[in-house]
Amino acid sequence: MSVLSFLFLGGVAAYFKIHSLRLETDQEYEVSQDIDNSTVEEKIECLQADSIDFIYYEAIPANWGANNKVGLYIYAENKQFFEKADELVNSNGGDWGYVLLPYNVKDYDQSKWQAVFERLNDRHLIPVVQLWGLDKESYPQDTREAARFLNSFAWPIRYKYISVYNEPNSADFWFAPPDPAEYARVLDFTIRTFKEENPDFFVMNGAFNVSAPTNSSYIDSFVFMRRMNQEIGGIFEKLDGWASHPYPQPNFAGSPDAKGRWSIRAYEAELEYLKNTIGVTKTLPVFITETGWAHAEGTNYNSTYLPVDTVSDYFVRAFNEVWLKDDRVRAVMPFTVRYGAPHDHFSWLNDDYVPYKHFDAVKQIKKVKGEPPILKSSRINVGGCEL
Repeated sequence: MSVLSFLFLGGVAAYFKIHSLRLETDQEYEVSQDIDNSTVEEKIECLQADSIDFIYYEAIPANWGANNKVGLYIYAENKQFFEKADELVNSNGGDWGYVLLPYNVKDYDQSKWQAVFERLNDRHLIPVVQLWGLDKESYPQDTREAARFLNSFAWPIRYKYISVYNEPNSADFWFAPPDPAEYARVLDFTIRTFKEENPDFFVMNGAFNVSAPTNSSYIDSFVFMRRMNQEIGGIFEKLDGWASHPYPQPNFAGSPDAKGRWSIRAYEAELEYLKNTIGVTKTLPVFITETGWAHAEGTNYNSTYLPVDTVSDYFVRAFNEVWLKDDRVRAVMPFTVRYGAPHDHFSWLNDDYVPYKHFDAVKQIKKVKGEPPILKSSRINVGGCEL
């Protein structure tokens, strides 16, 4: 008999597989004449035993020390993306790097996502799952179903990273016009719902377009954040981490040495605003869920962007001189593994899945062998007795 089940121990899921081992009834035993039948039956019963195989997460805090920050933005539908992400983020001494995975809150395809989590475990990739597909009419039920669905899988590490939608201060990714009060309510509900499902869900905001000014399509992200806090007081204190999109502007071509809201250090300005203007006292680790330079090379050459040689140099400098040195940054997941035109200028692989130069340049960066709270396995023997 074999039974697979799971329960939570101290908030940590433990998954059990029970094996029952029984003697075959037609097996022969040599029994001396002075042992009666009841004694034989006792000996056979003693040889009956159960064992329980189980997997569990190590009890390591969310800010564990040895952390491989290097990551990549990928998509669940393509197996090759996991292979290329592993090749990139776990290279040159690295292990347990990160990937950003978009997830539609109405997608409950069990076989698809089971395969995704198996690949993540096999490839030692830590997922940050970014929600998308909000429906204003059904989002409470969709959120509850999504939390239950995502919690049904064995994640590679104890902490289940969730980013609540994408650039909500932009009409391109939210609704027109953007509504900070509405997003604050959605964020608050999503945090509560996921935490009720499993306290190991680690919930972050949806990263803002931090460089966009207020106009018909955008609301300045700092204004947006202030209005969110006015709607739900202390909303940012409820977060576990801070998702950020620090793109090098203007035109995705800025210097890696630049500072401020138009730079790869934009998260610094966001954290400062949270602390000094909104009054957030909580220390929020930063997860860069998008960033990167656009390269001229693609399906069509775009001379307004930087050549890939320059992009390669900028990425190496950004990692080595900024992100890897900053203890506030936990993960950096540049956009994107591969995308169709016109966004192919952000791709790390071309249409034939051949890496661009910056892929190989970042691959050569010295990385950390990450030591997150991963799944462990063990066995308990139950039953049986001394003969």
